[in-house]
Amino acid sequence: MKKFDAIIIGSGQAGTPLVFKLAANGKKVAFIEKEHFGGTCLNVGCTPTKTYVASARRIFEARHGAELGVDIPQGTKIDLSRVKSRKEALIQKSVNGIRNGLIKNKNITVFEGSAKFSGPKQVSINGEEIEADKIFINVGGRPRIPQGFEGVNILSNQEILQLEELPEHLIIVGGSYIGLEFGQMFRRFGSKVTIIEKGFRLISREDEDVSEAIKEFLESEGIAFRLKATCMSGFHDKNGKITVHVDCTQGSPDISGSHLLLSVGRVPNTDTLNLKAAGIETNDRGYINVNDFLETNVAGIYALGDCNGQGAFTHTSYNDYEIIVENMFEGKNRRVSDRILTYGLFVDPPLGRAGMTLAQAKASGRKLKVGQRPMKYVARAREKGETNGFMRVIIDAETDQILGASMLGIGGDEIISSILNIMYARKSYAVIRDSVHPHPTVSELIPTLLEGVSVID
Repeated sequence: MKKFDAIIIGSGQAGTPLVFKLAANGKKVAFIEKEHFGGTCLNVGCTPTKTYVASARRIFEARHGAELGVDIPQGTKIDLSRVKSRKEALIQKSVNGIRNGLIKNKNITVFEGSAKFSGPKQVSINGEEIEADKIFINVGGRPRIPQGFEGVNILSNQEILQLEELPEHLIIVGGSYIGLEFGQMFRRFGSKVTIIEKGFRLISREDEDVSEAIKEFLESEGIAFRLKATCMSGFHDKNGKITVHVDCTQGSPDISGSHLLLSVGRVPNTDTLNLKAAGIETNDRGYINVNDFLETNVAGIYALGDCNGQGAFTHTSYNDYEIIVENMFEGKNRRVSDRILTYGLFVDPPLGRAGMTLAQAKASGRKLKVGQRPMKYVARAREKGETNGFMRVIIDAETDQILGASMLGIGGDEIISSILNIMYARKSYAVIRDSVHPHPTVSELIPTLLEGVSVID
């Protein structure tokens, strides 16, 4: 049996930098990847979807030039095959960089295939048994396929990125982050889009007014929504179209379209690893249980990224990598519990989020101060003609520290970082309130927003 200093299973946003860091420190590492180097974010997640968002933004600007006094000739249309080619070129450049780096590194042995545990510190790959005292699992997740859609020609977030012809009518099941992003981009490309959500509102983890504001501006672009669809299933009708049975209280019980995207959550890729052979424990949803240092119940085995249930984001996966290497090589004591929840919803305008929602802050029983300002009161937003959304910051009234923020509007995905910096510094919101920001920017209204905070019940 070939022995290594470490085995890394999966080349996502934690596994890839980790293998190079371990190798740079003289460790002999086995690096296993079954599908594509770079993981979900690079190949079928952030990178490809944001290239599509950029193309959708360009066509949106072309169609709305008249509002800003720019006459653009009629006939603007999308060439989906060229959008796809641009996306693939960007991905391939990064994948080639990773692959070349791996090949050239003498401390890294690459295995391409599916890994399974065959013992506490043993892994089977392509019929070969390897072992290591330290094993890092970074296998990510995959789309969840609900019951009722068996035998239906469905698209996942990965497969929809392979289309070269525009869907005539794209039906999306799932009114959360992935579904909303794809819905807006394909509507801007020119498809008819219907989004079906089983809940009574979109993105239920957000505050209700955030959900409603997003629904309103997406509806203004022509996206149709069907909410409270609690009994869903799909089938092909006699005309070859895909029909989704929604069983809503209002409207037709069936919706037919040319394509169906399912975006109803993800499940971890842990079920193929034979974790029982190593004695590794998971929760009832299949996520690997880890402690504050990302170690499983088996000493020396760690789970990083989406498969540990500690944050299904690229930035949390990369932070997992940072926790491992800084604790291992720099003598630090970094923990998962040190980080503040943050993420973005990349519809246009985007939502930047940090910390608690208003509902969560109220439920905590704290005395609160809240500052809120509609984007229509922000001069830069008016000048750009993009006034959808609002900014909100939630503050602990006793400590004056920021508990959370929702920045829905132009630049919201970037502005949220200035809030996060103060939260990590554990400083009073007055630091931002009393600062001077450049004019004319969207950010300059944050001090103004914080000057007007008030205590709420």
